[in-house]
Amino acid sequence: MTEKLLSTDHPIRFEPPADLAAAANVTEAAYARAESDVEGFWAEQAERLTWAEPFTEVLDWSDAPHARWFADGKLNAAYNCVDRHVEAGRGDKVAFHFVGEPGDTRDLTYADLKDEVSRAANALTDLGVGSGDLVAIYLPMIPEAIVAMLACARIGATHTVVFGGFSAEALASRIEDCRAKLVITSDGGYRRGTPSPLKPAVDAALARLGGQSPVEHVLVVRRTGEYVPFDDATDLWWHDVVDSASPEHTPEAFDAEHPLYVMYSSGTTGKPKGILHTTGGYLTGAAYTHHAVFDLEPDTDVYWCTADIGWVTGHSYIVYGPLANGATQVLYEGTPDSPHRGRWWEIVEQYGVTLLYTAPTAIRTFMKWGREIPDGYDLSSLRLLGSVGEPINPEAYLWYRNVVGGDRCPVVDTWWQTETGQMMISPLPGVTAGKPGSAMRPLPGIGADVVDEEGRSVPNGSRGYLVLTKPWPAMLRTLWQDDDRFVETYWTRFADLGYYFAGDGAKKDEDGDIWILGRVDDVMNVSGHRLSTSEIESALVSHPRIAEAAVVGAADETTGQAVFAYVILRAGDGNTGEALIQELRGHVAKEIGAIAKPRQITIVPELPKTRSGKIMRRLLRDVAEGRDVGDTTTLSDPNVMALIAAAEG
Repeated sequence: MTEKLLSTDHPIRFEPPADLAAAANVTEAAYARAESDVEGFWAEQAERLTWAEPFTEVLDWSDAPHARWFADGKLNAAYNCVDRHVEAGRGDKVAFHFVGEPGDTRDLTYADLKDEVSRAANALTDLGVGSGDLVAIYLPMIPEAIVAMLACARIGATHTVVFGGFSAEALASRIEDCRAKLVITSDGGYRRGTPSPLKPAVDAALARLGGQSPVEHVLVVRRTGEYVPFDDATDLWWHDVVDSASPEHTPEAFDAEHPLYVMYSSGTTGKPKGILHTTGGYLTGAAYTHHAVFDLEPDTDVYWCTADIGWVTGHSYIVYGPLANGATQVLYEGTPDSPHRGRWWEIVEQYGVTLLYTAPTAIRTFMKWGREIPDGYDLSSLRLLGSVGEPINPEAYLWYRNVVGGDRCPVVDTWWQTETGQMMISPLPGVTAGKPGSAMRPLPGIGADVVDEEGRSVPNGSRGYLVLTKPWPAMLRTLWQDDDRFVETYWTRFADLGYYFAGDGAKKDEDGDIWILGRVDDVMNVSGHRLSTSEIESALVSHPRIAEAAVVGAADETTGQAVFAYVILRAGDGNTGEALIQELRGHVAKEIGAIAKPRQITIVPELPKTRSGKIMRRLLRDVAEGRDVGDTTTLSDPNVMALIAAAEG
């Protein structure tokens, strides 16, 4: 896969702000410390937590690739996220400013959170749930979702959170695979001003499983007040069993390798892939990276991660990392455009948000809507911006920094995965210069490289495969009930070297900084040249008239694959003629090279996205290759494919 870069590197560099660099949580010395003694470095980070029984061994790698971190130590994740802050006299500190989509608000202090988690833990225990049991959580972005996760951790039950946008079929497959004993759901949530039901999907999932269902009870939070069918034999209202439970509960300490949660990969077809994370190493990795990458000052910062807890970003950087660090957060239930397109910026202004962590797809949506919307709000409280979920194209990075961050906020472009559990590659805001589009360098204690087919490190200015070269605390331990698949999926490609294969392509620029190119299976082979879809998408979005782009490779008898692009114009741009198409094709050729010029460009009103914002490129590939479009049930708007087909034809 190694070849010289087709595109020119972006020379723009943003040095850390002087005041941030002078007082940063983590300095350049951390890299040298980790390099000289990586186990000693991670032992120091683990001491950020409170251990009921201290560990004596940092890492057991004797059964690689199965890691055991801090394995002889004992701790409780919920105690570390809640109780210890209350015991330290910070119980009146706000843990969450909750904002519901209809406009209802609620502030939960750490003392409030401790009482709620304790009540829920007692209620789960009364329902027969305990250490070793699995609990499925299928909730909107409401405080009870976080309470449910922490209550499971408190009693040693393993949770699996299923994104509320997934179908009954997807929910059923996950319940069946992990043999969940209890499901926690709600009557529904709010989405764009309308109640969106959830309980009926649970009922449909359990009906699908029939007599094979492992579920004994369904615990239902009343959120919308809409009618839902209720089975008195199995269904229980949260307010009946949790609100009346005692707020006194003593957490039990568990082994550091005790299973904390299973997270299933999104969009799974066939057997779900359940990624297992355990307690001590995961909590260490999440807490340290949140402290370091966001330069968190828990006494003054207001942090807002816009992800859903149904994804790993919500687990690591809403629940476990920030709460372990005693952060004050915003928790928002709804979408960016309800009740109006300035909703996010209104929240930033109202709560004085200082740290904002969101996805490039959201940033590109705001770009499409126009800068006059965020310009209408006071965003001066912001001091640092984060990006997560996919490589951020330079145009979106610059817009984010300029419009949202007022050209004063550093942007931390973070690369990590559900499997890694924690950030792996990112600038440190007080140390590392930022380059628009680059994740930059591995964090202290992390080994990452870009290698060729043989596993050899590629020279600067070349591309290859992204690998992780040494174990890290929050790494997945295995795939749930499928250890062979765990080894085969992540560890066989470079087995002789012991490298974890991330599945992503990457490049090193002339300085050796890393640019993520996206999934290897999102790389096209056009006339023998390997082209990254994300690289072509970035080139398209860098054109001043394009707000968003998605690129796929479609089968072609002559070239092997041909580049098909689907683009959305910026707000107010109605010129969709052939001249624009040719201009865009020429723009890509100029930015990358003639080989990358799209065979076809289609201007569309919207792209097919899941409710989490992920573009479903396989559906676009179906359109490009003339097939019937596949399953659209996970799309936020299933009708969008009809609009795309109409634009094509």
